Amino acid sequence: MAVPTLLIVAVVVFTLMRMVAGDPAQLMLGDLESPEALARLRKEMGLDQPIPVQFMIWLERALVGNFGVSIAQQRPVIGMLWSGFLVTASVVVPAVLIAALVAVPLGMLAAWKQNTRTDAAIVGLSIVFLSLPSFWLGLLFLLFLGVKADLFPIVGYVSPRENFVEGIRYLVMPVMTLALIETGVLIRMARSSTIEVLRLEYITHARAKGLSEPQVALRHALKNSFAPTWTLIGLVLGGLLGGAVVVETVFSLPGIGRLLVDSIFARDYPVVQGALLLVTALYVGVNLVVDLFYPVFDPRVRL
Repeated sequence: MAVPTLLIVAVVVFTLMRMVAGDPAQLMLGDLESPEALARLRKEMGLDQPIPVQFMIWLERALVGNFGVSIAQQRPVIGMLWSGFLVTASVVVPAVLIAALVAVPLGMLAAWKQNTRTDAAIVGLSIVFLSLPSFWLGLLFLLFLGVKADLFPIVGYVSPRENFVEGIRYLVMPVMTLALIETGVLIRMARSSTIEVLRLEYITHARAKGLSEPQVALRHALKNSFAPTWTLIGLVLGGLLGGAVVVETVFSLPGIGRLLVDSIFARDYPVVQGALLLVTALYVGVNLVVDLFYPVFDPRVRL
């Protein structure tokens, strides 16, 4: 289903961009008053062809990574998208990984200690994290860790590929911000799914055989209770890879979300079109991978 989904997405993105007022060729030429140049550029871009033919031309180019040239920056769109994606991924992937490693054990512990003070404390903590606006939490980190404590830089960005230590310092606060926000969501899911699993008969049977509680948790409860949480992790990861625009704006990160927003304001149609297609392709791709891994956590899926 991923293939027809991506095809539908391509049609929708292409149609939406064609509904926007203005001629992309005219925007690329700017104030140059030359009908011959306009006609030549329209022919090069395929805009003189019927709409279905334009779509096929654009789709053929998109499949090989040719999204055209940015109107505002006169750079290949694919290079801009790749640079933005690397920045976004360097923040999102560690944040989701940290959130999962923290949230799943806490959620299972809360389920195991249901209706106790431990459960109430963990649930309360998840509600706090879930309720915090990401921009507000990011500003708090900037104020206390960046300005007052002077532990991390507050302006600019350095890629870890250029300077690993300095690049990590620029990523610590954005990663912490996203990780705390997503931890609240994942704790609630892990807790509810574990509670459902603990009520099943095979858990009672495992305990009746004399297995210890850690054995019951790790060997019998974890895999089945983790499957719904794994799905949510995929949704969160796909959504954030599509652009954590708020966090990127707060910390001045040149990620794909910020690139998309800036391109919308600049009416840079080739970048907007390419970014939308990439964002949706990432979302579909991540969730496809999640579905393929489902049998690892729940063997019943194979049947």
